[in-house]
Order: sequence, then C-alpha cells, then structure tokens
Amino acid sequence: MNNRELENRLISFAVEIIGKTDRFRKDNALKNLVEQINRSASSVALNYGEAQSAESKKDFIHKIGLVMKELRETHTNLRIIHRLANEADNIEIDRLIDENDQLLAIFFKTQQTARRSSTH
Repeated sequence: MNNRELENRLISFAVEIIGKTDRFRKDNALKNLVEQINRSASSVALNYGEAQSAESKKDFIHKIGLVMKELRETHTNLRIIHRLANEADNIEIDRLIDENDQLLAIFFKTQQTARRSSTH
C-alpha cells in the first residue's frame, strides 16, 4: 500500500466513524463520546498528512506516534460505544474496531522501521 492509498484508507475510516456514530448524538450518554471519537478519528488522517511533510526522521517518528495515540483513543471510544449500543449497531462497530486495529498495526510497524533506519 502506498502513501496515497493509506491516506485514503484513513480518510475513509474517519468518514465511516463519523457516519456511523452521528446517529448516537441524540443519546445524552453517547453525545460527548461521539464528538470525541469524531475528532480523534479525523485527527488520524490529519496527523498522517503532517507526517508526510515531516522535516526530519525524528519529526516523522514523532508524528507517527501522534497517529498511533489518536488510533488508541479512537479504539477506546469505539469499545465504550460498543458497550452502550445495541446488537445491530455492534456488528458495524466490531468492523470499525478491527479496521482500527489493522491501522494501528501498520503504524506500529512503520514507526519501528523508521526508528531502525534512523539508528543506522
């Protein structure tokens, strides 16, 4: 997967989360979580864009770390929403959790590779 494909995948992930969680805005128990997850999920794509323009290897590693931080926050929010949502919604939420896990694995490996190459 090249950089543009990954960026498109991140954008699609954010759009899916925003679309899926929007209907929970009316639920007072979930309203704040929805706003928070929309910020963290969209921040993943935005921070990845920033990483592509990193000024140094150290800056790149730092920005990929921010991507991972936002993915972890998104993951936790998805898990909380999953516990509060109904079974029909949970099928889609499970898929989003899986996508989040896959993206986190990609960025973990990216960060490891960048760290190794910066020490050589």
